[in-house]
Amino acid sequence: MKAGFGVVGVGNWGESHAMVYASHPKARLVAVCDTNEARATDVAQRYGAARAYTDYEELLADPEVDAISIATPDFAHRPVAIAAARAGKHILLEKPLATTNADAQAIADEVRRSGIKMMLDFHNRWNPAMCIAKQAVANGEIGALASAYIRLHDTIFVPTRMLSWAGQSSALWFLGSHCLDLLRWMVDDEVKTVYCVSSSRVLRERGIDTPDFFCTTLQFRNGVVAVMENSWILPESEPVIIDFKLDLVGSDGAVNVDVSHNRTVQKYTRDKATYPNTLTLYEVEGQKLGFVLDSIRYWVDCVVEDRQPRVGLDDGLLNTLVLCAAEQSARTGLPVDIP
Repeated sequence: MKAGFGVVGVGNWGESHAMVYASHPKARLVAVCDTNEARATDVAQRYGAARAYTDYEELLADPEVDAISIATPDFAHRPVAIAAARAGKHILLEKPLATTNADAQAIADEVRRSGIKMMLDFHNRWNPAMCIAKQAVANGEIGALASAYIRLHDTIFVPTRMLSWAGQSSALWFLGSHCLDLLRWMVDDEVKTVYCVSSSRVLRERGIDTPDFFCTTLQFRNGVVAVMENSWILPESEPVIIDFKLDLVGSDGAVNVDVSHNRTVQKYTRDKATYPNTLTLYEVEGQKLGFVLDSIRYWVDCVVEDRQPRVGLDDGLLNTLVLCAAEQSARTGLPVDIP
């Protein structure tokens, strides 16, 4: 018996959820929803969904839908997630849980009352390179972890052309949420104190009211110190759209990860040089593969097999709590303690 799935928001990333549900042997793509009717109809037709909606309440009322993905913009998760929980639909929510503590707590309260399953799509926990780094730490190969450095930057293409709603989010939410989740996972502890600085000039000059970058220092309760950088203003001439690095230093060794410029494949054409991504999303004989899809496939298994996902509501709540503290620190210029 296949479980029925729906997707709310089939823009930048939601289409990937629809693709997985349409191809997973344990799933059936029942319906998609998007405020853009033409886009919803197009995705439904291409992936064989029975129905396309423009109102998520109608999708949630569909009796054939057992679980949904919510892939709306960062700031627009609360109403859909609360309505889905009240409708008894299991939820895979694109990160972050929410961009305010009030919204995050409201979602959490409703999810706990309903008893549904919720997973946060922090898909870098399925990233092979990051998994190897995690295993090195967990197995004691580099001794006691002392410090960490992580950066995830985007080219300016993302806030200026890819995301119509960039001014209602930031590099901290769009990129930093991934970084913070990876750091919590690697360190296996919670953040004690946050200090963050940011600057706003380049994007505001282009009419987008969001900071250019954030630089955040995190002190964990076990003493590990991490630095996290997130920027939205790399030049579009970069050979890849992201710059993603992780360095871990322990008492007996270190791990360095480069998942953007590792040059596994280098491609040179008349117009440009590119480094095709061999981990995130690629194609083999017409089938889309990559760790960003593996997390969604894992979610299907959790729903069908009645298992609690390993990246859940608490991970989302703590992620939002720390990033809100980072925003506060950037505004005030002062460190913020996490309760």
